[in-house]
Amino acid sequence: MIRTTLLALPAALFLAASTVQAADGYGIELGHGDDSTELLRLHARWDWDKRWFEAGNWHLTGYWEAGLGHMWGEGAGARDLWDLGITPVFRLQPNDGRNGLYLEGAVGLHFLSHTRVNRKRQLGSSFNFGDHLGFGLTFGDRGQYDLGYRLQHLSNGGLKKPNDGINFHEIRLTYRY
Repeated sequence: MIRTTLLALPAALFLAASTVQAADGYGIELGHGDDSTELLRLHARWDWDKRWFEAGNWHLTGYWEAGLGHMWGEGAGARDLWDLGITPVFRLQPNDGRNGLYLEGAVGLHFLSHTRVNRKRQLGSSFNFGDHLGFGLTFGDRGQYDLGYRLQHLSNGGLKKPNDGINFHEIRLTYRY
């Protein structure tokens, strides 16, 4: 199961990336969620050329993120899920934009291949919202490396029952060109 996922995700991301405008960066996320659910996601990002609320050494900016993920649960009735998501991410970062700490938050759209991870965690709908709060550090001579943490919540927002939702603690590594 995990070996198939590790082989399928890079191939799917390569195919998706080759059909759209070149991204500004690519990365990988590893996560652990409710009811012993694991997550592996690959993502691409497209930076916005915007700055808002410049104050002191900080400003607000952002990027679009598209990801393809695989979740698998444990326990009774466990199954694998595929997750396809698109998210506008807002980021508070230093003005030089190269090296330093950042804070970010977002709400995006996710489509899941199934509505249940196991018998304890049922999402009710394949269409879900994914919101997250995170922080991290950019480093490297051009700030090309981005190492971060996210707390992400996926749920259908009460559009359909059941709406158990699921939370993930994620570690992310992104390389920006």
